[in-house]
Amino acid sequence: MAKLVYDKTGRLIFTKEMKKDYTILFPMMAKTHFNIIKNVFVHYGYKTVLLETDGPEIAQVGLKYVHNDTCYPAILVIGQMIHALQSGKYDVNKTALMITQTGGGCRASNYIHLLRKALVKAGFENVPVVSLNMSGLEKNSGFKITIPMLRRMAAGGLYGDLLMSLDNQVKPYEIHKGDSAALIDKWTDKLTEVLASGHGFTRKEIAMYLDSIAEDYSKIPIRKTPKVKVGIVGEIYVKYASLGNNNLEQFLYDQDCEINMPGILGFAMFKVDNRLEDYKLYGGSRAKYIVVKKLMNYLEELESMIISSQVKYGFHPITPYAHTKSLVKGIVGYGSKMGEGWLLTGEMLELAESGFPNIVCTQPFGCLPNHINGKGMIRQIKRVNNKANIVAIDYDPGAPRVNQENRIKLMLAVAKENLRDELENKEEKAETKTAKKVSVKAVKK
Repeated sequence: MAKLVYDKTGRLIFTKEMKKDYTILFPMMAKTHFNIIKNVFVHYGYKTVLLETDGPEIAQVGLKYVHNDTCYPAILVIGQMIHALQSGKYDVNKTALMITQTGGGCRASNYIHLLRKALVKAGFENVPVVSLNMSGLEKNSGFKITIPMLRRMAAGGLYGDLLMSLDNQVKPYEIHKGDSAALIDKWTDKLTEVLASGHGFTRKEIAMYLDSIAEDYSKIPIRKTPKVKVGIVGEIYVKYASLGNNNLEQFLYDQDCEINMPGILGFAMFKVDNRLEDYKLYGGSRAKYIVVKKLMNYLEELESMIISSQVKYGFHPITPYAHTKSLVKGIVGYGSKMGEGWLLTGEMLELAESGFPNIVCTQPFGCLPNHINGKGMIRQIKRVNNKANIVAIDYDPGAPRVNQENRIKLMLAVAKENLRDELENKEEKAETKTAKKVSVKAVKK
């Protein structure tokens, strides 16, 4: 067993010695993205496992070791990790945990401290916790994020966004069920090999692989039929994690809907852009502003690559971040940046504008920034776009799944009625147009 090393504050360090034989567990969020990113860690010598366990017992374990007033994602993530340690599947003397640490004003910055406190209560105080952060908040001698690793992770996230978007556009219409899922598996394996070989993360290579993915998806046989189109927005964990939203994507798919879920790239751009807005609002270092601006330009370039690939092969493209940002002008200020901030409002406006007016806004109960920018903005969004049909769903340990799904079904009932009216109007217009053509021909005769 590796020697346990503590820093001056008493924090258990993940050491270089531990890297050799410790397994690192970390929670699942966006499945497609995280599977590619996990393989980047494996390439750099880390034994990593993505936790995909679900079920009501996860929340119950979380509630046992985390105060019930803590936000729902923390309860789930910590519950999932402790549940894994208690399962007997892992050697707790050779297991570490990894969790993100943002450093912002959101309570997510404190998850890591809540996790360590919970580990002590559960009797796992010798299990080290690795902070995954870009701010230098915590350092571990056995875990370092290098520039090459970061570039691979960024590329993996980008590919994940495209795969998620294309899957959502193709899956509801595929003639042979499972074709889209098979492509995700194929590309996850292929991109893992490409990134491990030192390729796939330069601008030229990213553009090439994005095109290849979109071309592959364009070859899947589909049959387009009218469907209710639903957008999913909300707090980032509950929005993407099936554990957090009670498998919302599958539920909507089973209800015969087409789903549109804004990607992680937009959220990353929002976080970078916040630094630029801080400079405009409060001043600060001009040099830092220039560096951040260059990063923003790079992300905009990556965004344009995804859009180009989608348009080239006939798919509905993601909306440029700059346009989404412009939609909230006069509705909510750019200084509203805690959690998902104004981006949550912007994504709902953008979805309604781009043909996905039926929206599920996923919110952890008690998450104030999301309630303000999500549920609190519904009236304003409907004022701007009266087609918006939005339901805000609270997720917490005490919320019965059947109640959540029944509320979504009520929203879908309205959506189906609107779709029926829209199809009838189109049919009437087509009949009127045909009748006019017939009458014109008759007059000419």
